[in-house]
Amino acid sequence: MATVAELQAFRSRLQESRYGGIREVRDSNGESVVYKSDGEMARALAALDAEIKQLEQGTRPVSLAYPNTSKGL
Repeated sequence: MATVAELQAFRSRLQESRYGGIREVRDSNGESVVYKSDGEMARALAALDAEIKQLEQGTRPVSLAYPNTSKGL
């Protein structure tokens, strides 16, 4: 799992790329990510913000499971 500092660094690079009109971002491992649209980059930034917030607060997201049952009819 990435540290807060690593996530913040990647977020900064992603934001700079987005504002610069660049759709390809390379992470610290050397892997390249190509985004199809500005909206996709915005969603990635929002996901990074949420993950950073969770790590800073030490909380985990609440997940619910709803069983789907049937009688087989």
